[in-house]
Amino acid sequence: MAVTIKDVAKAAGVSPSTVSRVIADHPHINEGTKKRVRKVMEKLGYHPNFQARSLVVRSTETIGIVMPNSATQALQNPFFPEVIRGISMKAHEHQFGVYLTTGITDEEIFQQVVSMVQGRRVDGIILLYSKTDDKIMNYLLERKFPFTVIGRPSMNAERITYVDNDNIYITKQVTDYLITLGHQKIAFIGFNLEHVFTIDRLEGYKQALHEAGIPFDDKYIIHEQCLKSEGKEGITRFLSSHEPPTALVVADDFTAIELMSYSEELNIKVPEEISIVSFNDVPLAEHMKPQLTSVNIDIFQLGFEAANCLIEIIKNPAALPKRVTIPARMIERKSCSPIHK
Repeated sequence: MAVTIKDVAKAAGVSPSTVSRVIADHPHINEGTKKRVRKVMEKLGYHPNFQARSLVVRSTETIGIVMPNSATQALQNPFFPEVIRGISMKAHEHQFGVYLTTGITDEEIFQQVVSMVQGRRVDGIILLYSKTDDKIMNYLLERKFPFTVIGRPSMNAERITYVDNDNIYITKQVTDYLITLGHQKIAFIGFNLEHVFTIDRLEGYKQALHEAGIPFDDKYIIHEQCLKSEGKEGITRFLSSHEPPTALVVADDFTAIELMSYSEELNIKVPEEISIVSFNDVPLAEHMKPQLTSVNIDIFQLGFEAANCLIEIIKNPAALPKRVTIPARMIERKSCSPIHK
């Protein structure tokens, strides 16, 4: 016979309503009582029926996670599994599940979000990206639905809780680092300017050049989509041009690793002939030859704090919007060296 909430209450010496509040992690129940009730639940093998409970309290105990593109494609990038690990860790602490979008096009993803919100499939949503004039973000604001963002919103930032690195500051730091090594022909390899973190990193790059008295040159700004669309030919043309860059600031380790591979094919030595610094500090970075200098943006913590902020909003809808800044630091390895004049 199935164990009921009344069985748990009797064994724990509390009322059934107290057991319900413990399941909901209600702040008015002291930790001692919570531990006692949870121990009894475990001993008796009691598992709450969250579907039935959601009909009563209008809560799904689930967080929606919105990818920038299809889950299959996004999960190939180590950033996303790690940020989801951070979200899941915090969600687990509060007995929340997670629900991933699986749409391929922007419109499919938007329709999935609408379905999540209108069908009350989730209690809140985390956007794993921030784009300029984002349709989903605007929709969630209009609906006053709980959500947080990983990345600085381009609009209405004062109304949105978000978690981010200081991308302007850290990119200025890494560009300054290359300048101190004597580099002046420094290229910036970024994602599409629809992504706000690319806009911020480009700004940090420009600030470093300006303060060093190095003229900004458009020919040293390349967006990853251009490299992908032009393929190997575009990369070859860029790296072996009349005035090739002597250093690269790259938005993502995987793109940097791809560029290192093409450099080797072109007999362009890293770091002797071209220095490279990138972002994300994925585990593979330290196993490259040469080891890749990269910015550790603490991906896990970005996800953990985004989930923490969202759960706070879910439990207290009157909570004021806030910004959480996760420190980032450059991990110096072997892919950069002083310029040889």
